Amino acid sequence: MSWETGVLGEICDVRDGTHDSPKYQSEGIPLVTSKNLINGSIDFTSANLITEEDHTKISKRSKVDNGDILYAMIGTVGNPAIVNTDTVFSIKNVGLIKFREDSQIYNRYLIFALDSDLVKRQILRESKGGTQKFVSLKVLRNLKIPLPPLQVQKQIAAVLEKADTLRSQCQQMEQELNTLAQSVFLDMFGDPAKNSKSWPMGVIGDCCASVNYGTSDKADIENGAYPVLRMNNITYEGRWNFSSLKYLDLDEKGVEKYLAESGDILFNRTNSKELVGKTAVYRESEPMAFAGYLVRARVNDKAVPEYISALMNSRYGKQTLLNMCKSIVGMANINAKEFQKIKLPIPPIELQQEFQKIVFALDEKLFELKKHFKENDDLFNSLMQKAFKGELELKDVA
Repeated sequence: MSWETGVLGEICDVRDGTHDSPKYQSEGIPLVTSKNLINGSIDFTSANLITEEDHTKISKRSKVDNGDILYAMIGTVGNPAIVNTDTVFSIKNVGLIKFREDSQIYNRYLIFALDSDLVKRQILRESKGGTQKFVSLKVLRNLKIPLPPLQVQKQIAAVLEKADTLRSQCQQMEQELNTLAQSVFLDMFGDPAKNSKSWPMGVIGDCCASVNYGTSDKADIENGAYPVLRMNNITYEGRWNFSSLKYLDLDEKGVEKYLAESGDILFNRTNSKELVGKTAVYRESEPMAFAGYLVRARVNDKAVPEYISALMNSRYGKQTLLNMCKSIVGMANINAKEFQKIKLPIPPIELQQEFQKIVFALDEKLFELKKHFKENDDLFNSLMQKAFKGELELKDVA
């Protein structure tokens, strides 16, 4: 069944925030812009503050109430969020969708509709700009939205919210597991910055049997015998993200020199100041090469890879890396020699091995969680596709 469509500007009162640039204050009212709309919610922590007077002026045109929907109109376009907060705030370069008393659309249904492929295609077709995309108020008002009966909208929203909650729960558990690994590290070894457990001190180089750079050969998007690990494949938290892999061929010497093996530590030597030094332990069975922006370290009998990686991803490790890059403008580089000079406590190898076993157990749980997330994500996307084509069997899915 295909639903009738309605034009958003006729169904709702669609406005936008101020186009002016009020003077920012150290204290005052938050001014929410597109960057503050994140994952369906409003992040006030990075919002600039304006005076009460400027807030009053902006509110005459675009007063925000609970139940309204905000929509990012510049930069990362979209990210719709339902307003549900006691915080008083103003908006700039953000779409404001308000609901009339006789509106024949449910806000929780509309939030999913705005995130559907049907609406995203309209936005993509009409958005302007190069790297800095933006949509006009006219485009927002002219969006065509599937418009089933109000009761059906509420049923669709309920089904999608259940599916979305399953995804969110998996993500929350993943964050908790990542936090747990760092908590265990601190419990077992203490804060590396203080060396509160009085372990012998050394440098990373003391714990390495070998350290070398990756291949400088150019990788290809499709062709090649081996996937290539690059800096974007290591997350800030020290996990692997194997999306967007490129490939290359290696000769016999290259295979020996540039293929990562289980237990290799890979360190991102070149990146922005905030991201340089991302570190992860390779534990995959598939042979993968590693690129020149990565440094590979193999440990000796003084350390296990998971200890060094956890230290590099700790608050101490991140702050150490930041201090090493303070005077750098643009891309930062920490070469292999500098990496090996980073100071660290060296606890007994038996204690490190105990920590390693805990990390392995947490990684197994994380692997299962990622599988569950993929299943729930696929379910959610399938339901989204069906919902806005009128194909969702509500009686079977409620």
